[in-house]
Amino acid sequence: MSRTIKNNQPNPLGSKSRNCPVCGTKLSENARRCLVCGTDLSNEPSTPKSKKTSDKIDSKRIPEIKLNLIALIAIIVVILVLIGLLIFFIVTGGQTQAEGLENQETTVTVTPTATTTPSNTPTMTPLPTWTPQPPIEYTVKDNETCLDIALQFNTSVQSIILANNLNTNCLISPGVVLQVPQPTLTPSPIPTATPEAFIADVEMCTQTDTIIVEANMTLSSIAANYNVAMSDIRIYNNLPNDIVRQGDKLIIPLCDRLPTAGPTLTPTPLPPYPAPNPLLPRSGAAFAATDEAVTLQWASVASLYPGEVYRVVIQDLTSVEEKILVQYVNDTKFILPASFRPTDTTPHIIQWSVSVARQINSDPNNPIYEEAGAISEFRVFSWVGSGIAPTTAP
Repeated sequence: MSRTIKNNQPNPLGSKSRNCPVCGTKLSENARRCLVCGTDLSNEPSTPKSKKTSDKIDSKRIPEIKLNLIALIAIIVVILVLIGLLIFFIVTGGQTQAEGLENQETTVTVTPTATTTPSNTPTMTPLPTWTPQPPIEYTVKDNETCLDIALQFNTSVQSIILANNLNTNCLISPGVVLQVPQPTLTPSPIPTATPEAFIADVEMCTQTDTIIVEANMTLSSIAANYNVAMSDIRIYNNLPNDIVRQGDKLIIPLCDRLPTAGPTLTPTPLPPYPAPNPLLPRSGAAFAATDEAVTLQWASVASLYPGEVYRVVIQDLTSVEEKILVQYVNDTKFILPASFRPTDTTPHIIQWSVSVARQINSDPNNPIYEEAGAISEFRVFSWVGSGIAPTTAP
């Protein structure tokens, strides 16, 4: 009966209680043993209430999101791209709006200005076209080079090479027929306009003289010799320029001769000539023991007067004894004789120069010369001897 009374009493523990699994007595939640039947409650499982609380806590846990490194980088890149596009659209939209406002501001009504009517353009008279002259056929002679032929016809070595399809060294042999351009492959200058009255006066001149152009003659020297103007000779012979060649036939009009200067008490000295320009061989050229001779060539400074020659000075700088050769020539080339060739088998350094000299006496057998111009630059070349002394003719 006492048990019944205890069960009918109100539970002082409230909702925090549990029942004994043996006798059913209500006990506190933390009770270790039943007070009625003495059952050990320390090994009892958790109450359903605590389990529900645990379930409740688990259900409210925030789910975990796991991402690898590559996916994270991709997300960051996408975010940056979106930010950049947003900035780009904002900036370009602002510029477009500003341009639109500027266009609206600058759209003003402009009063049209009066335009002038273009005048008639004068018709230009067409200039005469240049017709190239046909080349001259020339047969190569002994010991002639392309430079000799070019200087003879007042043309260039390059034009001869192009006209005859030669190699860059312009190797030619005697007897070969060459096509020599007149005088170069470039067109001649167009003659300037001359008054018709002046042309008629020159063409009506009946006092004339006919000459054949010789070597070393120029149009200026011919005009000075006859004391006439170069333009008169050019017009009378229909020359396109001042170039004349050996063998040309010229008619010299003598109607309008220039006044002749009166005699002077003392002869006027001729001006010194400029230094000739050495051409061949080039400085530093080497000649082997098989080369029998060496040809020295230079450019002409002018048409030399009688008694004027070129003086060539050659010196062997390697020779133990002083070996100098001085030669006077009228041509613009000199062939070094075999007697000047080294006699040993070692290369010798040979130096040469050229200048203009003038004879100061009248003895043709024993001429005496003096300098008449500047000395050219010194050219040097090497020449290897054959080891055999040159033989002299008996």
